[in-house]
Amino acid sequence: METRKIFSEKLKEAIEMSPLSYADVARKLGITKPTMSMYKSGKALPSLETFNLLCDVLDVSADFLLGKKEI
Repeated sequence: METRKIFSEKLKEAIEMSPLSYADVARKLGITKPTMSMYKSGKALPSLETFNLLCDVLDVSADFLLGKKEI
């Protein structure tokens, strides 16, 4: 499966498990809602710095967001 698709599916899953909304996550990452929407839809991938922060904000591992292991 394509990396963007896996990432977008795992991102959706992580946010569903989180008490945060997509807007909350975008705010904590310092990105716009449209950028967050692009991540959510698989149209874009975050920079390494943003990816690292995303793992921290959602309290998930990089392996989880990359589909390499479950929580």
